Amino acid sequence: EAKEGVTIEKESRTFASISFQNYFRLYEKLSGMTGTAMTSSEEFFKVYKLEVVAVPTNRETKRLDSNDLIFQTEHGKFQAIARKVKELHEKGQPVLIGTVSIEKNEILSEHFKREGIPHKVLNAKNHENEGETIAQAGKLHSVVIATNMAGRGVDIKLGGNPTTKEEYEKIKELGGLFVLGTERHEARRIDNQLR
Repeated sequence: EAKEGVTIEKESRTFASISFQNYFRLYEKLSGMTGTAMTSSEEFFKVYKLEVVAVPTNRETKRLDSNDLIFQTEHGKFQAIARKVKELHEKGQPVLIGTVSIEKNEILSEHFKREGIPHKVLNAKNHENEGETIAQAGKLHSVVIATNMAGRGVDIKLGGNPTTKEEYEKIKELGGLFVLGTERHEARRIDNQLR
């Protein structure tokens, strides 16, 4: 109001508030669609009395899920991540690394700098080109470190965006996008979002 040079009104006060759960229950019909509902199906039923139905994929998924690796120290874990990412980067395979916080994001970035791995860091501090950075995460030699909030809802195309058939095939040959989670999140649903 001050910026626009109009009369400055008194500050508004909140007289009542409602939780999302109660707000949504005011609707007669309720439905939704997400890629991670199965992990919260119990909650959907308890809160909204909604059944969760899994819709099968059009084509068989090619994703390969590896088992977790456990490390004695965090420093050892970050060193191992840096070694693995360096190896993948040198052969050209794109890598997307998911971290749980900005702090871990920056610690990992320091390890990568020491190893001489060119990379992009995505978190709440540097979110200006977040969509573009995530969209290009499938490019040859690309390395992106991101917190769990970054770039959700953005398609990652193998070879970058826009891509050519040759770039796409090259990345596919190398094994596709390598997604690495640095640790488990409090909710399994967030781990699945990264997947």
